[in-house]
Amino acid sequence: MAEQTVRYCTSADGTRIAYAVTAGDKPGMLFVAGWPSSISLVAELYGRNLAERIAFGREFVCYDRRGTGSSDRKVDDISLPRQVEDVAAVIGDYGDDVNIYGGWDGTPICIAYAAMNPERVGRMVLGGAYARGADIISREALQSTVNTARTNWAFTRRSLAAIGGAAGDQVSGYMETLRRSHSGEMAALYLEQYGTMDVAEYLDQVTTPTLVIHRPSDGAVPRAATEYVASRIPNCRFQVVADRDAHQAAARGFLWESDGASPPVTEHALGTLLRTILFTDLVGHTAMMSRLGDERGRAVLREHERITREVLKANGGTEVKTMGDGFMASFGSVTKSVECAIALQKAFADREGEPLSIRVGLNAGEPIEEDGDLFGATVIPASLIAAKAEGGEILVADTVRGLCSGKGFLFADRGEFAAKGFEDPVRVYEVRWRE
Repeated sequence: MAEQTVRYCTSADGTRIAYAVTAGDKPGMLFVAGWPSSISLVAELYGRNLAERIAFGREFVCYDRRGTGSSDRKVDDISLPRQVEDVAAVIGDYGDDVNIYGGWDGTPICIAYAAMNPERVGRMVLGGAYARGADIISREALQSTVNTARTNWAFTRRSLAAIGGAAGDQVSGYMETLRRSHSGEMAALYLEQYGTMDVAEYLDQVTTPTLVIHRPSDGAVPRAATEYVASRIPNCRFQVVADRDAHQAAARGFLWESDGASPPVTEHALGTLLRTILFTDLVGHTAMMSRLGDERGRAVLREHERITREVLKANGGTEVKTMGDGFMASFGSVTKSVECAIALQKAFADREGEPLSIRVGLNAGEPIEEDGDLFGATVIPASLIAAKAEGGEILVADTVRGLCSGKGFLFADRGEFAAKGFEDPVRVYEVRWRE
């Protein structure tokens, strides 16, 4: 591993924070590790992978959380605002803007900091992300773990070693490093906070380009919690990966993809991207063409195409293809896709002249991409859902409704229908856009 220098900075409340910089090029990458984290633990378990495989020759920055390691140990406030101030102090002392890579309970800290300081963050990767502690652990389980940390810190250290990925000879080193860098009481305070953080209010305010990664083998944070984060951050991608190698490759590719020196990521599969698929269909197209004739009918169709493309562009949609009287589009944000569907219906409802009515259907999942087109078990239901809608309606799959939780949309349950070729019925909801 490259040479590492330990530095000190002062947080807003006077707490001294120790941070380490591994030599490399700028811009650097700040690692906000999930607790328990310390400079020595990061170096012992993750240093080579993170500094060499993710930072990829750039400066790699990590720090000791307040109350732990070489940072001030006598602190009584480890609240989220204080920890966000610690990140600000590290970045301010480091003296340059950074990309941020956060893990587990480091992700709420990253989210809050990025929302408050968009000008200081280039790109952000969140692994095992969550916004609300209640989404990942029950109050009873949390209290039991906190009590154990206070009464049997040695047992808790061994459990944390297993969760942190230590194996074989690493276990004893991990436990000893934890003993030196954390007290049982401070561990209890951090564990307590792990399950009580809530940064949901900040998600909509994050403008930093963000990648949220979910690894199914990571049992600490359920997929629903990471999907919730990804669905709420406006400029965000969601990616599912198979293992740690793919996780690191995905993070590296995203953090440095705008850099011409960034390597092509070919060693490991990068998993799949969560996308929302939107289908539109112009109601009564055939009857309209027969009534208006080819020339006038085609003029109306061109107007339909113009409006649709303008609304897609304004709402971050990507046109996949057009089918003459309808469109297929994809979105990286579930929220944006529903907003676009509403904007489409309003645009056609407000249009003067020949009445045009469209039906819209949406589904979210992980489609297969090939030669610019999208296929698979995400796309087909979206098309079938659109076909179930009436003119002026927007119907969405239950997946879309769930990912839009808390966004202010109104939904009405329209029941289930049997989709040809699929074992399970599809439950759909109507978006009440007129209300």
